[in-house]
Amino acid sequence: MRIELIISGFGGQGVLFAGNLIALSAMREGYQVTYLPVYGPEMRGGTCNCTVIISENEIASPLISRPSFLIIMNYPSFVKFVPALKKRGTAIINSDLVKPEEIKNLDILKKKYKLYFVPVTSLAESLNTPLLANLCAVGAFYEITKIFNKKIFKKALKEILGNTKAHLFEPNLKAFELGANYIKKNYK
Repeated sequence: MRIELIISGFGGQGVLFAGNLIALSAMREGYQVTYLPVYGPEMRGGTCNCTVIISENEIASPLISRPSFLIIMNYPSFVKFVPALKKRGTAIINSDLVKPEEIKNLDILKKKYKLYFVPVTSLAESLNTPLLANLCAVGAFYEITKIFNKKIFKKALKEILGNTKAHLFEPNLKAFELGANYIKKNYK
């Protein structure tokens, strides 16, 4: 088993937090893991991405040229990374910022890849926490892959939030559940 994941979006969308959380959860599950954040000088508002590799075997390099999995939070990331996706690779796409009806050749892409259009921004806004769209995407990733146990995920989330952000645990968990439930209801 090996998942090569790229998460990409605007700075401020929690892309790096999501990657770190997935990596820590997978590591606590017993997998070999690498996490590599990439961001430019723009930070908030500019684009950023991170790569996460999860494997049962040792990982030689944290670099990914043809990911098997994508989490796409905005349109520029869709344009940049979907063409690099491995054949039959999987992409979770924020359908609030990447509208399926606006994608040229969507039918061709659907034959080549497994595409999950999830309105992660709207889901987070339904909780009055629009900044938690990233956790909705992590929940969708969890539901599709089941790569880590939910109890392990909760422990990893508490660890990353620490004592200073412990009050954010429940809202983050609710956003995670919304993303997972969206996949259950719409794709299974």
